[in-house]
Amino acid sequence: MRIKNLSLILIFLSFLIKPAFANFDVDARTAIVQDYLSGKILYEKDADRQIFPASMTKIMTSIIAFDLLKSGELSLDDKFIISEKAWRLASNISSSMFIMVGDEISVENLLKGIIISSGNDACVALAEGIAGTEEEFAIMMTEKAREIGMENTNFSNSSGINDPDNYSTVRDIMIMSNYLIKNHPEYYAWFKEKDFTWDRTGGDPITQGNRNPLLYKNMGADGIKTGYLAVEKYSLASSIDRNGRRLIAVGSGFETKKSRSRQSSKLLTYGLTNFDLVKISTKNDPFQNIEVWLGKEKFVKVYTNTDIYKIIKKGQKKKLKIRMVYDGPIEAPIKKDQVLARLKIIYDEELVGEYELLSMKDIQRVNIFSRLIKSLNYLIWGDV
Repeated sequence: MRIKNLSLILIFLSFLIKPAFANFDVDARTAIVQDYLSGKILYEKDADRQIFPASMTKIMTSIIAFDLLKSGELSLDDKFIISEKAWRLASNISSSMFIMVGDEISVENLLKGIIISSGNDACVALAEGIAGTEEEFAIMMTEKAREIGMENTNFSNSSGINDPDNYSTVRDIMIMSNYLIKNHPEYYAWFKEKDFTWDRTGGDPITQGNRNPLLYKNMGADGIKTGYLAVEKYSLASSIDRNGRRLIAVGSGFETKKSRSRQSSKLLTYGLTNFDLVKISTKNDPFQNIEVWLGKEKFVKVYTNTDIYKIIKKGQKKKLKIRMVYDGPIEAPIKKDQVLARLKIIYDEELVGEYELLSMKDIQRVNIFSRLIKSLNYLIWGDV
């Protein structure tokens, strides 16, 4: 068995900022922050504690629509007729798009009314248009939550209005946010839009601003959703994208709007300034050469079938080691996509990842005469 210690050129996505938090904590009942590309949790505080997600529920409402748009079962130009139930949620005392009974509103406008204006009325209208009733839509939401790994979540409505059966955790909200960003990047872009103007029936157009306070800071935030309930206080799922590095943070139980803004910024800044993201391999790109025995080519390139990123604490690059393990040289014939080796990633003397390395091409075996010559050379000279 061969173990090849690799001296790779590792791409560090980091920032020249002095780490700010030695003993880190945030003023929230529950919180979590994750590096998006590596999936590494950088900080968590009681992350599986049950919360009432309030308007963060609207992330899943949007996801259901986005999935249907992606499959072709729904169009942005489709129009839904507004019911009295949806209209009754349009008021000055709750988040509203200010729709009217009998209006025919496009899916695109309803989605922007949900994402940017946080309209509870738009949520009900979209839910009824897709599923017939909000109750049936909530079942779809919970089923989707289970499908993507949200194990401690149940949805009972589309807007997040107070209901003891509408609950989640910050970890599950983080999972949901990951799904949104990964699977619907074209629609995720709406979450950073700072205002939406609705040309309402029977009145002047209404322009409402996005409630996400981080969008108005110069920090690279591009989403995703605020929440508030008297029983839960303030909450925020947020994401930042800086220099190719994305973090996702979720917090709940902030006492004030100002605290929500400051503490969410603190969560994201902690992840940026205290850790480096290392890119080790790009999916389907050549990674290394491996020697071939009795083949028409002396080497074969291998690749990983997934992008590989790892998070390390800032200033600890020397603790990261990468090893390629295989029984070699590899005897031909070799088939494309054949597993030839394993890539082991070791950090601080601990195995933190192991991946298959696959052949990038077919390698044919040499003919009998060539094999004889090669075998004699090997016996005499040790030359393969």
